[in-house]
Amino acid sequence: MDIFDGLLLGFSTATTFTNFVYCFLGVLLGTAVGVLPGLGPIATISMLLPFTFGLPVDTALIMLAGIFYGSQYGGSTTAILMNLPGEASSVVTTLDGHAMAKQGKAGRALAAAALGSFFAGTVGTLFIVVSAPLLASLALTFGPAEYFSLIVLGLITSMVLASGSLLTAFGMALFGVLLGMIGTDVNSGAARFTFGTPHLLDGLDFVVVATGIFGLGDVLANLEDERSRAAGVAKVSSLFPTREDWKRMTAPVLRGTGIGVLLGVLPGAGVLLASFSAYALEKKVSRHPEEFGKGAIEGVAAPEAANNAAAQTCFIPMLTLGLPGTATMALMIGALVVQGVQPGPEILTQQPSLFWGLVVSMWLGNLMLLFLNLPLVGMWAKLISVPYHYLFPMICVFVAIGVYSINNSVFDVYMMALFGVLGYFFRKVGAEPAPLILAMILGPMAEEYLRRALLISHGDASVFFTSPLSLGTLIVAALLLLSIISPRFRKVREEGLQEAD
Repeated sequence: MDIFDGLLLGFSTATTFTNFVYCFLGVLLGTAVGVLPGLGPIATISMLLPFTFGLPVDTALIMLAGIFYGSQYGGSTTAILMNLPGEASSVVTTLDGHAMAKQGKAGRALAAAALGSFFAGTVGTLFIVVSAPLLASLALTFGPAEYFSLIVLGLITSMVLASGSLLTAFGMALFGVLLGMIGTDVNSGAARFTFGTPHLLDGLDFVVVATGIFGLGDVLANLEDERSRAAGVAKVSSLFPTREDWKRMTAPVLRGTGIGVLLGVLPGAGVLLASFSAYALEKKVSRHPEEFGKGAIEGVAAPEAANNAAAQTCFIPMLTLGLPGTATMALMIGALVVQGVQPGPEILTQQPSLFWGLVVSMWLGNLMLLFLNLPLVGMWAKLISVPYHYLFPMICVFVAIGVYSINNSVFDVYMMALFGVLGYFFRKVGAEPAPLILAMILGPMAEEYLRRALLISHGDASVFFTSPLSLGTLIVAALLLLSIISPRFRKVREEGLQEAD
């Protein structure tokens, strides 16, 4: 199937009444999630996963994807109007966005963020259309050794880019690998780490763990320290940029889009790194770097374009290789696997309507978000004033019902509560749970590909070094590990993390 036929198939899939409605619900909920501090896309998607199992797989993925990239739009609204980023990737937007709002330019800042996001999202979607089929064709030539090396690189990248200490990130990834090993060994049939409990013979349900750590964990953390709500909202006047604004923001949007497209494809990079990298680049190339932090429109347009482009292109490795680059993509894989769809290079031939329908829905969703975020900006700004003690009881009830409905098991609800406490503990000690979730998905995959490669080579470990692609990937992973030792790397990393905090 060529690209044109694929887009026609995707258009017919995405524009069905059901998929169109769920796409709208996804981006609407995603915007709300981005606006509300404490409710991120990871927690929301993990809580909604059980409710998507009754939907067609393409409908479920379209809605969950809409929540993810929609949250990138919503996070910029409160960042600009209230100096309160709804999303981590919108932290950098507060630096110049809120400064513009205090100068009476809130509408122009919102327009720059929305228009830059729409352009970047469109380009990111086009990049998926062009590159995903090529990468899927290349992936068909991958063997177990190449996949194992890619997984190793993904795990190392997620640890290096995680917040907090590198040792803590390594511990979280190791813990995730151990959790993924619980259950019956496929090859030997032996029970591993089940402690004699029959409920664990099939392993820990990924949805249960993710819902507990991200869903309940966030609830407990927010109950302890409910974030202060801004009493005043910056007044929004004109929502259309001036000619000077267009002149100053065009090049930053293009550069931010390019950065986001590239970093979104890399495993472990994610939207946060894209937004901070775009801001740092604009500050370096600007003729007036002293204006940054004081209301430079470039400081709004570039990072918002970068994080939205990355939010689109991070779907590429998940769909074509079956390898999640971020915790959110790991949740997407969980949603697909539960419905019997295995992401990978064959998804374009076996599930073409799923792939192309998702791609077209991304463009439709970005178009919806453009109209949702600018005219309704006042409504989104007021949403943040909803007291959290009205929200958390509903969240707890919905996640408990959702988790119980997976296997009709009270044991799953208990496990979710246990991991909710663990998620709260991780936040208290400053341990980011994203490497754990990634490792829980990638660990069993790495074990399977390692065994396959060694069986094919009759136990000869040199198979990982004789393949050029596998060797090259392992060299990149080794260089990444060696860079950790460099004092300069540690300094740059710590400075970046301090800015994010």
